[in-house]
Amino acid sequence: MSKGIPKDVLSTINKKTGKNISENAIKKLASGVDAGTLQNEAELRKLIKQVADMAKLKVPESTVNDIVKAIKSSGVSPSNLEALVKMMAKR
Repeated sequence: MSKGIPKDVLSTINKKTGKNISENAIKKLASGVDAGTLQNEAELRKLIKQVADMAKLKVPESTVNDIVKAIKSSGVSPSNLEALVKMMAKR
């Protein structure tokens, strides 16, 4: 991410949330994500809630469960933020 977040990813995030979330806010949140975050269900749930808070959205527990299941079954790597966002944008 040293080159920045691709504009299409940032655009997708803002379009899906209906909010104007800055690249810096996303980078700050992403800096705390590592391989263990996506493997540890409690950490993954915490991350989902942080993203929801950042976007000022209420996420029902059933949706959190669906997101956790989708991420765990996808095998997506935390180093590939763009793939993760694109996967979530389809939901």
